[in-house]
Amino acid sequence: MQLLIDFLPIISFFVAYKFSNVYVATGIMLVVLVLTVAYQWLKHRKVGPMLIVSAGIGLIFGGLTLWLRDQTFVQWKPTVVYWLLSLGLLVGTWLTDKPVVQRLLDSTLPLPADAWRTLNNLWIVAFAIIGAINLYVVYHFDLDTWVDFKFYGLTGLTVLFAIVQGVWMAGKLPPEPEDQAPEKK
Repeated sequence: MQLLIDFLPIISFFVAYKFSNVYVATGIMLVVLVLTVAYQWLKHRKVGPMLIVSAGIGLIFGGLTLWLRDQTFVQWKPTVVYWLLSLGLLVGTWLTDKPVVQRLLDSTLPLPADAWRTLNNLWIVAFAIIGAINLYVVYHFDLDTWVDFKFYGLTGLTVLFAIVQGVWMAGKLPPEPEDQAPEKK
């Protein structure tokens, strides 16, 4: 359920664009972003940092798109979000004793310290590359292609990265202790 809530702004933008235009889609996305943040706050009394960053950047860049009637701002939004996440992970490695990724997942995954650093670096690089790919599509393809790429491509790249990362992490986890065989009587 949470995954659907996280993707509602993207889904709403995509569907609205297919039935109307980029400005209507942007307006609907902004409303859904605000509703998503409100829902998270009302349900959990907190809003995750990823949603705060995405909503804040969405409101700024979406608002500029509507105010200036320039679609480029909303097209830059994914890149800015990905690059801010990349930068946050990078700066976090300098300012804290543990990588940011470890702080987010440490309670659920018993990875060794070097694996956490590698994973954090992988996220830094992946977010930077995905942001750059978005800009490439923005400036080399038409708006229809970018909207499809935003929905299918960015989502697909993020899911693909998560799968690759999951496989990599599984190989770094310590082996589970073997179950004791039941005693024979």
